[in-house]
Amino acid sequence: MTDKLFDGKRLLVTGGTGSLGKLLVHRLLTGEMGKPERIVVFSRDEAKQHQMRLDYLHRKASTDEVVFSNFQRQLAFRIGDVRDFSAVSAALREADIVFNAAALKQVPTCEYFPYEAVQTNITGPENIVRAIEQHRLPIEFLIGVSTDKACKPVNVMGMTKALQERIFIQANMRAPDTRFVCVRYGNVLASRGSVVPLFLDQIHHGGPVTITTPEMTRFLLSLDDSVDLIFAAAEHAAAGETYIPRVPSSRVTDIATALIGDRGIETTITGIRPGEKVHEILVSEEEAARTVLRGDYFAIGPMLPELSGEAEIERALSKEYSSGDDVQSLDSTIALLKKHRLMPEDVSQEADEVLR
Repeated sequence: MTDKLFDGKRLLVTGGTGSLGKLLVHRLLTGEMGKPERIVVFSRDEAKQHQMRLDYLHRKASTDEVVFSNFQRQLAFRIGDVRDFSAVSAALREADIVFNAAALKQVPTCEYFPYEAVQTNITGPENIVRAIEQHRLPIEFLIGVSTDKACKPVNVMGMTKALQERIFIQANMRAPDTRFVCVRYGNVLASRGSVVPLFLDQIHHGGPVTITTPEMTRFLLSLDDSVDLIFAAAEHAAAGETYIPRVPSSRVTDIATALIGDRGIETTITGIRPGEKVHEILVSEEEAARTVLRGDYFAIGPMLPELSGEAEIERALSKEYSSGDDVQSLDSTIALLKKHRLMPEDVSQEADEVLR
């Protein structure tokens, strides 16, 4: 029987108590990519770590039996901050593979507190790379989690995440025994701070539903899609590559219309928030020249010639990959939300089941 990618490995997930981090840990515990020796959740929020530990202890559903049994043996929690070099160094000494999901990712927050974003989104990744380089740590590979806002950035969050990408890509030269790759994706449907939970909360409270501008579009993918992207990059991305999902996009007005349904709830236009884009871009026009197709994903080759090699590539894109292109219909948006059980009636039903 062939070993799977994570069999016997020690995995470190920074920012492991966030929306993505929690699902990533859950999927790692199922063993679908192999049975890790240990998974360490590294984050600075003691309360979230405690709640996450309790969530696993209290799992009862039969579908969670494997995860629960694996949790008892495999999952560990470590308090620390990616801003702290010594804490990062200590955590990395016990890891073979690293997933960096730690970030300040709320666009308005980063605009008002830009240096806080710099410390987490830039200094944090630099601490990770510096620890691997200076201590000669035998990390096999690292996946840096990025965002569509890092592409042609116009806000602090995107600018800092763009620099995170460059730090990790260039790290292949600083620590050549470790494979550093990135993943970049758009709006995650059910993550904290994204548009769907905001609209659902506004609908629950009787409205109005707030839309920044009628022209706005967003790429949409589920949390499971985002973990699939991480796993695909872990298996197939070459050093210095950035993996991009091929995902649908929708008008934000259609998302609001789909969620409101026949409820008599008004919408209001509030105007663009600080640092917000009308359309998001996952691959820029400049990056398109070094982008290839890998199954359901695009792979952007590194800009640095020392990492890119000499081979000619078969370009997968002739222009930038924008959420404003090929926007899906209202019916398709409704179908997507129903598929992921994110309609108001689905969310209310799940809440009732939890209460029972």
